Amino acid sequence: MLTAEGCRRRRERLWAKLDPPPESDYLLLSDPIHLVYFANYWVDPISLGAGFPGYLLVRKDGHAKLLCENRAPKSTLAAHVEERRNIPWYDGQTPGRGPRQLAVLSEVNPMRGGLRIHDRPGDLLASQLIHTVTEMRRQKDPDEIDALKTCMRVTDVGHAWARANVKAGMTELDVYAGISGTCCKAAGMPAVVYGDFAVSPGSTRRGGAATAQVLKHGDMIILDYSVVIGGYRSDFTNTLVVGGKPNTEQQRLYDLCMAAMAAGERQLRAETPCLTVYNVVRDVFAQAGVADAFPHHAGHGLGITHPEDPYLVRGANQTLLAGDVVTLEPGLYIDGVGGIRIEHNYLITPNGFERLSNHTIALS
Repeated sequence: MLTAEGCRRRRERLWAKLDPPPESDYLLLSDPIHLVYFANYWVDPISLGAGFPGYLLVRKDGHAKLLCENRAPKSTLAAHVEERRNIPWYDGQTPGRGPRQLAVLSEVNPMRGGLRIHDRPGDLLASQLIHTVTEMRRQKDPDEIDALKTCMRVTDVGHAWARANVKAGMTELDVYAGISGTCCKAAGMPAVVYGDFAVSPGSTRRGGAATAQVLKHGDMIILDYSVVIGGYRSDFTNTLVVGGKPNTEQQRLYDLCMAAMAAGERQLRAETPCLTVYNVVRDVFAQAGVADAFPHHAGHGLGITHPEDPYLVRGANQTLLAGDVVTLEPGLYIDGVGGIRIEHNYLITPNGFERLSNHTIALS
């Protein structure tokens, strides 16, 4: 969970970075990403409040006022603000006060004219504000790192369940249900678990949502998923061979991916060009003659969204910064053998990295 001090400092930094500063003495924010980042305002998606965020008024001194509707979920009570105003919308006894998505805005702006939502595309300040926040979010604060580590620990537990339980005869949906349930229990609350829970025969299917497909001995199932808690998320991967007995070619793909990940890790430090990281990962595959079987990024940034800056890709033009949280995810997909992807999450430091994910990467 983000701290009150962390949220306030980010609000103060935002004002300091806006150049030229806004003419008004407040910012009105509505983007859910910004409400998480600046106020720890997280609308639980497993609730009737899902999809109906609030508004955040931020003064130049960092003072924040939250406006949300009265049926917002309990998760929103954790918001770090100096003032809170709950707008009546529905009391269970009388009809709701018009369309729900307009209820809070109508209360804030009853005349429906002249109100600026500064981070809404179309506002004169929106482009500068959104780009500024995006740059700020690259270098994670200590409370953000703690939030991410919570997600990582829960995700570790889900991978451990998979290694112990995945077997022939299960469906991909069975695997998803087992991992999702285990992660929610580990989190102590309902959590969003999304990603790839897919058998990969090679290039024709590199991932995807779980289906009713039945797992067979020798299948390679890619488990590349995120757990979202409080708006922050994990994203790391293991691939299992169903039955636990990889053949020679499957083992070769695993060994190459592990070597590619190790090569990428040796480059993870502040001031390293992202293209350098991508190239060393791909070079491992190129030397083995399988570079064409590696069709995607070597990794990406991670935080409130997924993916986000920086991007470790063929056309990369960014440089790693201390405070970035990134993934490395080498993968190979060869028809007749199967598809594999592995992945860890890392905090970039001036001299190297701290690995944030600690699951076992193994085919069995």
